[in-house]
Amino acid sequence: QVQLVESGGGLVQAGGSLTLSCTTTGYTLDYYDIAWFRQAPGKEREGLSCISARDDATYVADSVKGRFTISRDKSEKTVYLQMNGLSAEDTAVYYCATDILPICYSDSALNSRDFETWGQGTQVTVSS
Repeated sequence: QVQLVESGGGLVQAGGSLTLSCTTTGYTLDYYDIAWFRQAPGKEREGLSCISARDDATYVADSVKGRFTISRDKSEKTVYLQMNGLSAEDTAVYYCATDILPICYSDSALNSRDFETWGQGTQVTVSS
Protein backbone atom coordinates (compact mmCIF):
# COMPACT_ATOMS: atom_id res chain seq x y z
CA GLN A 1 0.00 0.00 0.00
CA VAL A 2 1.22 3.45 -0.92
CA GLN A 3 2.17 5.65 2.02
CA LEU A 4 3.58 9.16 2.30
CA VAL A 5 5.36 10.43 5.40
CA GLU A 6 6.20 14.10 5.87
CA SER A 7 8.93 15.37 8.16
CA GLY A 8 10.99 18.46 8.77
CA GLY A 9 8.39 20.79 10.17
CA GLY A 10 8.95 22.84 13.30
CA LEU A 11 9.24 26.29 14.75
CA VAL A 12 11.30 28.86 12.89
CA GLN A 13 11.76 32.60 13.15
CA ALA A 14 10.51 34.93 10.45
CA GLY A 15 13.02 35.14 7.64
CA GLY A 16 14.31 31.66 8.33
CA SER A 17 14.29 28.49 6.26
CA LEU A 18 13.06 24.93 6.54
CA THR A 19 13.27 21.89 4.32
CA LEU A 20 10.36 19.49 4.40
CA SER A 21 10.70 15.89 3.31
CA CYS A 22 8.07 13.56 1.87
CA THR A 23 9.22 9.96 1.94
CA THR A 24 7.29 7.34 0.02
CA THR A 25 6.89 3.69 0.84
CA GLY A 26 5.25 0.91 -1.07
CA TYR A 27 6.15 2.09 -4.56
CA THR A 28 8.81 3.84 -6.56
CA LEU A 29 8.84 7.56 -7.20
CA ASP A 30 9.67 6.95 -10.82
CA TYR A 31 6.03 6.79 -11.87
CA TYR A 32 4.10 9.11 -9.56
CA ASP A 33 3.82 12.87 -9.40
CA ILE A 34 4.20 14.36 -5.93
CA ALA A 35 2.69 17.60 -4.70
CA TRP A 36 2.90 19.78 -1.61
CA PHE A 37 -0.11 21.48 -0.05
CA ARG A 38 -0.64 23.44 3.12
CA GLN A 39 -3.62 24.28 5.27
CA ALA A 40 -3.75 27.08 7.79
CA PRO A 41 -6.45 27.22 10.49
CA GLY A 42 -9.75 28.34 9.04
CA LYS A 43 -8.45 28.33 5.47
CA GLU A 44 -8.78 26.00 2.51
CA ARG A 45 -6.03 23.62 1.56
CA GLU A 46 -3.64 25.41 -0.78
CA GLY A 47 -1.58 23.78 -3.50
CA LEU A 48 2.02 24.94 -3.40
CA SER A 49 4.18 22.93 -5.73
CA CYS A 50 4.52 19.62 -7.54
CA ILE A 51 7.08 17.62 -9.48
CA SER A 52 6.31 15.40 -12.42
CA ALA A 53 7.51 11.80 -12.55
CA ARG A 54 7.60 11.87 -16.36
CA ASP A 55 9.99 14.73 -17.01
CA ASP A 56 10.77 16.35 -13.64
CA ALA A 57 8.77 19.39 -14.66
CA THR A 58 7.69 21.46 -11.70
CA TYR A 59 4.87 23.78 -10.81
CA VAL A 60 5.13 26.45 -8.14
CA ALA A 61 2.20 28.56 -6.99
CA ASP A 62 2.55 32.31 -7.36
CA SER A 63 2.07 32.74 -3.62
CA VAL A 64 5.40 31.01 -2.91
CA LYS A 65 7.29 31.45 -6.17
CA GLY A 66 10.84 32.58 -5.61
CA ARG A 67 10.84 31.30 -2.01
CA PHE A 68 9.89 27.60 -2.24
CA THR A 69 11.70 24.98 -4.32
CA ILE A 70 10.66 21.38 -4.91
CA SER A 71 13.12 18.61 -5.70
CA ARG A 72 13.29 14.85 -5.71
CA ASP A 73 15.82 12.16 -4.82
CA LYS A 74 14.62 8.98 -6.45
CA SER A 75 17.24 6.84 -4.73
CA GLU A 76 15.92 8.00 -1.36
CA LYS A 77 12.28 7.86 -2.49
CA THR A 78 11.94 11.37 -1.12
CA VAL A 79 10.60 14.68 -2.38
CA TYR A 80 11.79 17.85 -0.69
CA LEU A 81 10.29 21.31 -0.29
CA GLN A 82 12.92 23.93 0.46
CA MET A 83 11.28 26.98 2.02
CA ASN A 84 13.13 30.26 2.38
CA GLY A 85 12.14 33.69 3.59
CA LEU A 86 9.41 32.33 5.83
CA SER A 87 6.85 34.62 7.39
CA ALA A 88 3.97 34.21 9.83
CA GLU A 89 1.66 33.78 6.83
CA ASP A 90 3.44 30.51 6.04
CA THR A 91 2.31 28.97 9.34
CA ALA A 92 0.25 25.90 8.46
CA VAL A 93 0.18 22.13 8.35
CA TYR A 94 2.05 21.00 5.26
CA TYR A 95 1.03 17.87 3.38
CA CYS A 96 2.43 15.91 0.49
CA ALA A 97 0.10 14.05 -1.83
CA THR A 98 0.08 11.83 -4.88
CA ASP A 99 -2.24 10.05 -7.24
CA ILE A 100 -1.99 7.16 -9.66
CA LEU A 101 -2.81 9.50 -12.56
CA PRO A 102 -0.43 12.17 -13.92
CA ILE A 103 -1.44 15.40 -12.22
CA CYS A 104 1.55 17.71 -12.24
CA TYR A 105 2.02 20.14 -15.09
CA SER A 106 4.15 23.26 -15.05
CA ASP A 107 1.31 25.52 -16.15
CA SER A 108 -1.56 24.04 -14.15
CA ALA A 109 -2.61 24.97 -10.63
CA LEU A 110 -3.11 22.18 -8.10
CA ASN A 111 -6.50 20.98 -6.92
CA SER A 112 -6.58 18.90 -3.75
CA ARG A 113 -9.58 16.94 -5.07
CA ASP A 114 -7.34 15.37 -7.74
CA PHE A 115 -5.14 13.64 -5.17
CA GLU A 116 -6.06 10.30 -3.63
CA THR A 117 -3.16 9.62 -1.27
CA TRP A 118 -2.02 12.01 1.47
CA GLY A 119 0.54 12.05 4.21
CA GLN A 120 -0.33 12.86 7.81
CA GLY A 121 1.06 16.39 7.60
CA THR A 122 3.81 18.26 9.38
CA GLN A 123 3.32 21.49 11.31
CA VAL A 124 5.30 24.58 10.33
CA THR A 125 5.11 27.52 12.71
CA VAL A 126 6.81 30.80 11.91
CA SER A 127 7.25 33.24 14.77
CA SER A 128 7.28 36.93 13.99
